[in-house]
Amino acid sequence: MSEFQVVWRFRPAAGREAEFVAAYGPAGDWARLFARARGYRGTVLLRPTPGPAADHLVIDRWDSEAAYDEARAALASEYAALDRACEALCAEEALVGRFTLA
Repeated sequence: MSEFQVVWRFRPAAGREAEFVAAYGPAGDWARLFARARGYRGTVLLRPTPGPAADHLVIDRWDSEAAYDEARAALASEYAALDRACEALCAEEALVGRFTLA
């Protein structure tokens, strides 16, 4: 079975990085929500190395694309509520893409 991953790029809001990490990190609010779903394997948060870059990458790992899509459907209202609650933590947010491990 090939692992499926969803990759997001974020720029935390100024002065809110600690809160961002608490929400989006591997033990954060999003990971706890996804952990309720079948097929969730975990979340990885990549922080930038020192320098001008401020973007963070979040990688949500799943057994399959179907497991991810089923989780999004089953958790739709909770997902939307958490997304609204975390909005102020992010200056920028973009879906990088949906990937499978080669």
